[in-house]
Amino acid sequence: MKKFRTADGLELAYDDQGSGQPVLCLAGLTRNMDDFEPVADQFAGHARIIRLDSRGRGGSDHAPDFMTYSVPQEAADALALLDHLALDRAAILGTSRGGLIAMTLAATHKSRLSGVLLVDIGPDLDASGLQFIMTYLGAPPPFATLDAAVAGLPARMAPRFRNVPPATWAAFARRCWSVAPDGRLGLRYDPRLRDAIEAQTAGLEPPDLWPLFALMQGLPLGLIRGANSDLLTAETAARMRDLRPDMDYAEIPDRGHVPFLDEPGSIAAIARFLEQLT
Repeated sequence: MKKFRTADGLELAYDDQGSGQPVLCLAGLTRNMDDFEPVADQFAGHARIIRLDSRGRGGSDHAPDFMTYSVPQEAADALALLDHLALDRAAILGTSRGGLIAMTLAATHKSRLSGVLLVDIGPDLDASGLQFIMTYLGAPPPFATLDAAVAGLPARMAPRFRNVPPATWAAFARRCWSVAPDGRLGLRYDPRLRDAIEAQTAGLEPPDLWPLFALMQGLPLGLIRGANSDLLTAETAARMRDLRPDMDYAEIPDRGHVPFLDEPGSIAAIARFLEQLT
């Protein structure tokens, strides 16, 4: 793990493996660079896989001002990492909030992007998925230990996730939560993310993100969707495909929000995306 310093003084953690076309991996709201371990393992021999812990997540500093936990600020942080690495352009592999950051960058700094692969995210966010996120955002882990998580995750994540091997649930739990010396689980993000979301959305209608999606015109574009996603509906995905018939699309069976990116369909979609960049 490496670190760089942002303009407002935070140290953000990142990982940089492989060589070739640079791909910047941006994780979801409460997640971290470890979500992209399968991507680094599979593709670091074919591309330069750069993984970022956004501010307040993983190994990065927590922000003194929780209002800086915002998509525009996190987009600026992503650009700061590209500048730190002296990269003029990179593709974005964006999971959930990471995809929203990619769309924001397409609106503000499109020349810095060589392509975008969205993972279970689009211009419309379904209310049921947002409600589920708010049931756990900022709360302590729902399981006391790693063993309890591996045992309890299949029921908690059903019916969106099916046919998931125990080893995959164990890897998922390790990526989501920290493990204290006494074995108890803790959050790997600043719980004040909840304060940020509540303050930034209070009294506001959801923004219209379709214009941002349209601004990715001309960029290689792909979409990976969990077939059982409660955040990205099949209808939204269909509209995205209508607007961008050239967009590569993969629907991952037995997965919800978000696929683990170790599935054969996910790996194949990432491989096709990398081919578009060359």
